Amino acid sequence: MTILLWILLVALIIYIAKGVLIVQQQEVVIIERLGKYEKTLESGLNFIFPILDAPRGIAKRVTQRGLDGTIYSYSKEVSRIDLRETVFDFPRQNVITKDNVTITINALLYYQIVDAKKSVYAIANLPDAIEKLTQTTLRNLVGQLDLDETLVSRDKINQELRAILDEATNKWGVKVNRVELQDIIPPTDIQSSMEKQMKAERDRRAAILEAEGLKKSAILKAEGQKEAAINQAEGEKQAAILRAEGVAQARVIEADAEKEAIQRIINALADKGQPDKYLIAMKYLETLSDITAGENNKVVYMPYEATGILSSVDGIKQMFDKK
Repeated sequence: MTILLWILLVALIIYIAKGVLIVQQQEVVIIERLGKYEKTLESGLNFIFPILDAPRGIAKRVTQRGLDGTIYSYSKEVSRIDLRETVFDFPRQNVITKDNVTITINALLYYQIVDAKKSVYAIANLPDAIEKLTQTTLRNLVGQLDLDETLVSRDKINQELRAILDEATNKWGVKVNRVELQDIIPPTDIQSSMEKQMKAERDRRAAILEAEGLKKSAILKAEGQKEAAINQAEGEKQAAILRAEGVAQARVIEADAEKEAIQRIINALADKGQPDKYLIAMKYLETLSDITAGENNKVVYMPYEATGILSSVDGIKQMFDKK
Protein backbone atom coordinates (compact mmCIF):
# COMPACT_ATOMS: atom_id res chain seq x y z
CA MET A 1 0.00 0.00 0.00
CA THR A 2 2.80 2.36 0.90
CA ILE A 3 4.58 1.64 -2.40
CA LEU A 4 1.38 2.40 -4.34
CA LEU A 5 1.02 5.74 -2.56
CA TRP A 6 4.57 6.62 -3.39
CA ILE A 7 3.99 5.71 -7.00
CA LEU A 8 0.86 7.83 -7.11
CA LEU A 9 2.67 10.73 -5.45
CA VAL A 10 5.51 10.58 -7.95
CA ALA A 11 3.07 10.38 -10.85
CA LEU A 12 1.18 13.38 -9.47
CA ILE A 13 4.39 15.38 -9.18
CA ILE A 14 5.36 14.47 -12.73
CA TYR A 15 1.88 15.32 -13.97
CA ILE A 16 1.97 18.72 -12.26
CA ALA A 17 5.49 19.38 -13.55
CA LYS A 18 4.40 18.55 -17.07
CA GLY A 19 1.42 20.83 -16.72
CA VAL A 20 3.50 23.88 -15.75
CA LEU A 21 4.83 25.92 -18.68
CA ILE A 22 6.92 29.08 -18.37
CA VAL A 23 6.81 31.16 -21.56
CA GLN A 24 9.52 33.71 -22.23
CA GLN A 25 8.86 37.34 -23.12
CA GLN A 26 7.85 37.88 -26.78
CA GLU A 27 7.00 34.20 -27.14
CA VAL A 28 3.68 32.37 -27.29
CA VAL A 29 2.67 28.72 -27.28
CA ILE A 30 -0.32 27.30 -29.17
CA ILE A 31 -2.15 24.69 -27.02
CA GLU A 32 -4.38 22.02 -28.58
CA ARG A 33 -6.75 19.89 -26.56
CA LEU A 34 -7.32 16.51 -28.14
CA GLY A 35 -6.11 17.89 -31.48
CA LYS A 36 -8.27 21.04 -31.43
CA TYR A 37 -7.11 24.58 -30.79
CA GLU A 38 -7.67 25.44 -27.16
CA LYS A 39 -5.76 28.61 -26.29
CA THR A 40 -2.63 30.65 -26.76
CA LEU A 41 -0.27 30.85 -23.82
CA GLU A 42 1.27 34.28 -23.29
CA SER A 43 4.56 35.05 -21.57
CA GLY A 44 4.74 34.10 -17.90
CA LEU A 45 3.61 31.10 -15.79
CA ASN A 46 0.91 28.91 -17.41
CA PHE A 47 -0.82 25.61 -16.55
CA ILE A 48 -2.12 22.92 -18.89
CA PHE A 49 -3.45 19.37 -18.61
CA PRO A 50 -0.56 17.25 -19.88
CA ILE A 51 -2.65 14.34 -21.15
CA LEU A 52 -5.39 16.37 -22.77
CA ASP A 53 -3.39 19.44 -23.82
CA ALA A 54 -0.27 19.54 -25.97
CA PRO A 55 1.72 22.39 -27.59
CA ARG A 56 1.37 22.65 -31.38
CA GLY A 57 4.68 22.75 -33.22
CA ILE A 58 5.56 25.26 -35.92
CA ALA A 59 8.29 25.13 -38.56
CA LYS A 60 11.24 27.49 -38.05
CA ARG A 61 14.01 28.30 -40.49
CA VAL A 62 17.52 28.11 -39.04
CA THR A 63 20.45 29.63 -40.95
CA GLN A 64 24.01 28.62 -40.18
CA ARG A 65 27.46 29.14 -41.67
CA GLY A 66 29.62 26.09 -42.30
CA LEU A 67 33.32 25.69 -41.66
CA ASP A 68 34.08 26.52 -45.29
CA GLY A 69 32.09 29.78 -45.04
CA THR A 70 29.06 28.44 -46.91
CA ILE A 71 25.70 29.61 -45.59
CA TYR A 72 23.01 26.97 -45.46
CA SER A 73 19.59 26.82 -43.85
CA TYR A 74 17.20 24.13 -42.71
CA SER A 75 13.79 23.88 -41.07
CA LYS A 76 13.00 22.44 -37.68
CA GLU A 77 9.82 22.19 -35.64
CA VAL A 78 9.56 24.18 -32.42
CA SER A 79 6.73 24.55 -29.93
CA ARG A 80 7.36 28.18 -29.05
CA ILE A 81 6.55 30.92 -31.53
CA ASP A 82 8.88 33.89 -31.51
CA LEU A 83 7.04 37.21 -31.94
CA ARG A 84 10.20 39.24 -32.46
CA GLU A 85 11.25 40.54 -35.86
CA THR A 86 13.09 37.85 -37.80
CA VAL A 87 15.69 38.22 -40.53
CA PHE A 88 15.42 35.83 -43.44
CA ASP A 89 18.56 35.69 -45.61
CA PHE A 90 17.60 34.21 -48.98
CA PRO A 91 20.19 32.31 -50.98
CA ARG A 92 21.30 33.77 -54.29
CA GLN A 93 19.07 33.07 -57.25
CA ASN A 94 19.28 33.73 -60.98
CA VAL A 95 16.77 36.19 -62.39
CA ILE A 96 16.23 37.16 -66.04
CA THR A 97 15.67 40.83 -66.82
CA LYS A 98 13.42 42.29 -69.51
CA ASP A 99 16.34 42.51 -71.98
CA ASN A 100 17.18 38.80 -71.42
CA VAL A 101 20.19 39.27 -69.15
CA THR A 102 20.62 36.70 -66.38
CA ILE A 103 21.66 38.31 -63.11
CA THR A 104 22.22 36.92 -59.61
CA ILE A 105 20.28 38.45 -56.72
CA ASN A 106 20.07 37.70 -53.03
CA ALA A 107 17.78 39.49 -50.60
CA LEU A 108 17.10 40.03 -46.93
CA LEU A 109 13.56 39.87 -45.57
CA TYR A 110 12.56 41.31 -42.19
CA TYR A 111 9.22 39.89 -41.02
CA GLN A 112 7.34 39.50 -37.76
CA ILE A 113 4.57 37.17 -36.63
CA VAL A 114 1.66 39.26 -35.36
CA ASP A 115 -0.98 36.50 -35.14
CA ALA A 116 0.41 33.23 -33.84
CA LYS A 117 -2.82 31.27 -34.47
CA LYS A 118 -2.89 32.20 -38.18
CA SER A 119 0.81 31.46 -38.60
CA VAL A 120 0.15 27.91 -37.40
CA TYR A 121 -3.18 27.05 -39.01
CA ALA A 122 -3.30 29.27 -42.12
CA ILE A 123 -0.11 27.95 -43.73
CA ALA A 124 1.61 24.58 -43.55
CA ASN A 125 5.25 25.71 -43.61
CA LEU A 126 5.61 29.42 -43.04
CA PRO A 127 9.35 29.86 -43.80
CA ASP A 128 9.16 27.90 -47.06
CA ALA A 129 6.03 29.77 -48.11
CA ILE A 130 7.66 33.16 -47.49
CA GLU A 131 10.81 32.08 -49.35
CA LYS A 132 8.97 30.81 -52.41
CA LEU A 133 6.67 33.82 -52.48
CA THR A 134 9.62 36.18 -52.27
CA GLN A 135 11.52 34.41 -55.04
CA THR A 136 8.61 34.34 -57.47
CA THR A 137 7.65 37.94 -56.76
CA LEU A 138 11.26 39.08 -57.20
CA ARG A 139 11.44 37.29 -60.55
CA ASN A 140 8.26 39.00 -61.72
CA LEU A 141 9.45 42.47 -60.68
CA VAL A 142 12.92 42.14 -62.20
CA GLY A 143 11.44 40.62 -65.38
CA GLN A 144 9.65 43.91 -66.00
CA LEU A 145 12.87 45.98 -65.87
CA ASP A 146 15.92 46.28 -68.09
CA LEU A 147 19.37 45.63 -66.67
CA ASP A 148 20.18 49.32 -66.31
CA GLU A 149 16.83 49.98 -64.61
CA THR A 150 17.39 47.04 -62.26
CA LEU A 151 20.80 48.35 -61.19
CA VAL A 152 19.51 51.86 -60.42
CA SER A 153 16.03 50.92 -59.12
CA ARG A 154 17.05 49.02 -55.99
CA ASP A 155 14.88 51.15 -53.68
CA LYS A 156 11.90 50.89 -56.04
CA ILE A 157 12.19 47.08 -56.14
CA ASN A 158 12.49 46.94 -52.34
CA GLN A 159 9.34 49.01 -51.83
CA GLU A 160 7.24 47.14 -54.39
CA LEU A 161 8.45 43.77 -53.13
CA ARG A 162 7.68 44.68 -49.51
CA ALA A 163 4.18 45.90 -50.39
CA ILE A 164 3.34 42.72 -52.35
CA LEU A 165 4.72 40.39 -49.67
CA ASP A 166 3.03 42.27 -46.85
CA GLU A 167 -0.33 42.01 -48.57
CA ALA A 168 0.12 38.32 -49.43
CA THR A 169 1.34 37.27 -45.97
CA ASN A 170 -1.29 39.21 -44.06
CA LYS A 171 -3.63 36.20 -44.08
CA TRP A 172 -0.80 34.14 -42.54
CA GLY A 173 -0.56 36.47 -39.53
CA VAL A 174 2.80 37.85 -40.73
CA LYS A 175 3.90 41.46 -41.09
CA VAL A 176 6.69 42.14 -43.61
CA ASN A 177 8.54 45.21 -42.35
CA ARG A 178 11.36 45.59 -44.83
CA VAL A 179 13.01 43.98 -47.84
CA GLU A 180 16.61 44.69 -48.86
CA LEU A 181 18.38 43.53 -52.01
CA GLN A 182 21.95 42.77 -50.97
CA ASP A 183 23.72 42.02 -54.23
CA ILE A 184 22.81 42.40 -57.89
CA ILE A 185 25.54 40.63 -59.86
CA PRO A 186 25.47 40.75 -63.69
CA PRO A 187 27.39 38.21 -65.82
CA THR A 188 31.15 38.62 -66.20
CA ASP A 189 31.01 39.88 -69.80
CA ILE A 190 28.31 42.39 -68.88
CA GLN A 191 30.42 43.61 -65.96
CA SER A 192 33.40 44.08 -68.28
CA SER A 193 31.27 46.06 -70.75
CA MET A 194 29.85 48.17 -67.94
CA GLU A 195 33.33 48.94 -66.63
CA LYS A 196 34.45 50.03 -70.11
CA GLN A 197 31.32 52.14 -70.46
CA MET A 198 31.91 53.76 -67.07
CA LYS A 199 35.55 54.46 -67.96
CA ALA A 200 34.49 56.04 -71.26
CA GLU A 201 31.88 58.10 -69.43
CA ARG A 202 34.45 59.31 -66.88
CA ASP A 203 36.86 60.21 -69.70
CA ARG A 204 34.08 62.10 -71.46
CA ARG A 205 33.21 64.03 -68.32
CA ALA A 206 36.88 64.82 -67.72
CA ALA A 207 37.23 66.12 -71.29
CA ILE A 208 34.09 68.23 -70.89
CA LEU A 209 35.31 69.67 -67.60
CA GLU A 210 38.72 70.42 -69.11
CA ALA A 211 37.10 72.12 -72.12
CA GLU A 212 34.84 74.15 -69.86
CA GLY A 213 37.86 75.17 -67.78
CA LEU A 214 39.77 76.28 -70.88
CA LYS A 215 36.70 78.14 -72.11
CA LYS A 216 36.25 79.99 -68.83
CA SER A 217 39.98 80.74 -68.73
CA ALA A 218 39.87 82.20 -72.26
CA ILE A 219 36.78 84.24 -71.39
CA LEU A 220 38.40 85.61 -68.24
CA LYS A 221 41.61 86.37 -70.15
CA ALA A 222 39.65 88.20 -72.88
CA GLU A 223 37.67 90.12 -70.29
CA GLY A 224 40.92 91.08 -68.55
CA GLN A 225 42.45 92.28 -71.80
CA LYS A 226 39.27 94.18 -72.58
CA GLU A 227 39.25 95.89 -69.19
CA ALA A 228 42.97 96.66 -69.53
CA ALA A 229 42.39 98.22 -72.97
CA ILE A 230 39.45 100.21 -71.63
CA ASN A 231 41.48 101.41 -68.66
CA GLN A 232 44.39 102.31 -70.95
CA ALA A 233 42.10 104.21 -73.33
CA GLU A 234 40.45 105.93 -70.41
CA GLY A 235 43.87 106.90 -69.07
CA GLU A 236 44.99 108.21 -72.45
CA LYS A 237 41.73 110.11 -72.73
CA GLN A 238 42.19 111.71 -69.33
CA ALA A 239 45.83 112.51 -70.17
CA ALA A 240 44.79 114.11 -73.47
CA ILE A 241 42.10 116.10 -71.71
CA LEU A 242 44.59 117.26 -69.11
CA ARG A 243 47.14 118.17 -71.80
CA ALA A 244 44.49 120.08 -73.75
CA GLU A 245 43.35 121.83 -70.61
CA GLY A 246 47.00 122.70 -69.83
CA VAL A 247 47.55 124.05 -73.35
CA ALA A 248 44.32 126.04 -73.16
CA GLN A 249 45.21 127.47 -69.79
CA ALA A 250 48.71 128.31 -71.07
CA ARG A 251 47.21 130.05 -74.08
CA VAL A 252 44.81 131.95 -71.88
CA ILE A 253 47.66 133.04 -69.60
CA GLU A 254 49.79 133.95 -72.64
CA ALA A 255 46.89 135.87 -74.16
CA ASP A 256 46.29 137.69 -70.90
CA ALA A 257 49.97 138.55 -70.70
CA GLU A 258 49.97 139.72 -74.29
CA LYS A 259 46.82 141.69 -73.67
CA GLU A 260 48.45 143.34 -70.67
CA ALA A 261 51.56 144.13 -72.70
CA ILE A 262 49.52 145.58 -75.58
CA GLN A 263 47.50 147.61 -73.14
CA ARG A 264 50.65 149.01 -71.64
CA ILE A 265 52.00 149.83 -75.08
CA ILE A 266 48.76 151.55 -76.01
CA ASN A 267 48.83 153.52 -72.78
CA ALA A 268 52.44 154.46 -73.33
CA LEU A 269 51.84 155.60 -76.92
CA ALA A 270 48.45 157.14 -76.37
CA ASP A 271 49.84 160.70 -76.38
CA LYS A 272 51.99 160.05 -79.45
CA GLY A 273 49.15 158.92 -81.69
CA GLN A 274 48.69 155.86 -83.99
CA PRO A 275 49.50 153.03 -81.52
CA ASP A 276 47.81 150.59 -83.88
CA LYS A 277 50.41 151.17 -86.54
CA TYR A 278 53.11 150.47 -84.01
CA LEU A 279 51.53 147.20 -82.98
CA ILE A 280 50.96 146.13 -86.56
CA ALA A 281 54.57 146.94 -87.42
CA MET A 282 55.81 144.95 -84.43
CA LYS A 283 53.69 141.96 -85.47
CA TYR A 284 55.05 142.20 -88.98
CA LEU A 285 58.56 142.26 -87.64
CA GLU A 286 57.96 139.27 -85.34
CA THR A 287 56.40 137.33 -88.15
CA LEU A 288 59.23 138.28 -90.49
CA SER A 289 61.74 137.11 -87.89
CA ASP A 290 60.01 133.74 -87.58
CA ILE A 291 59.64 133.06 -91.29
CA THR A 292 63.06 134.33 -92.32
CA ALA A 293 65.01 132.33 -89.73
CA GLY A 294 66.47 129.49 -91.78
CA GLU A 295 69.76 127.76 -92.17
CA ASN A 296 72.80 130.13 -92.09
CA ASN A 297 70.41 132.94 -91.06
CA LYS A 298 69.22 133.34 -94.68
CA VAL A 299 65.82 134.67 -95.63
CA VAL A 300 63.80 131.78 -97.06
CA TYR A 301 60.53 133.64 -97.56
CA MET A 302 59.47 137.25 -98.06
CA PRO A 303 55.89 138.38 -97.60
CA TYR A 304 54.21 139.90 -100.64
CA GLU A 305 53.12 143.08 -98.92
CA ALA A 306 56.59 144.27 -98.02
CA THR A 307 55.54 147.87 -98.42
CA GLY A 308 53.26 147.47 -95.43
CA ILE A 309 56.22 146.57 -93.27
CA LEU A 310 58.22 149.51 -94.53
CA SER A 311 55.35 151.91 -93.97
CA SER A 312 54.90 150.55 -90.43
CA VAL A 313 58.59 150.98 -89.69
CA ASP A 314 58.44 154.47 -91.15
CA GLY A 315 55.48 155.24 -88.91
CA ILE A 316 57.42 154.09 -85.87
CA LYS A 317 60.28 156.27 -86.90
CA GLN A 318 57.99 159.28 -87.29
CA MET A 319 56.53 158.71 -83.82
CA PHE A 320 59.93 158.72 -82.22
CA ASP A 321 60.98 161.73 -84.32
CA LYS A 322 57.97 163.65 -83.00
CA LYS A 323 58.99 162.75 -79.50
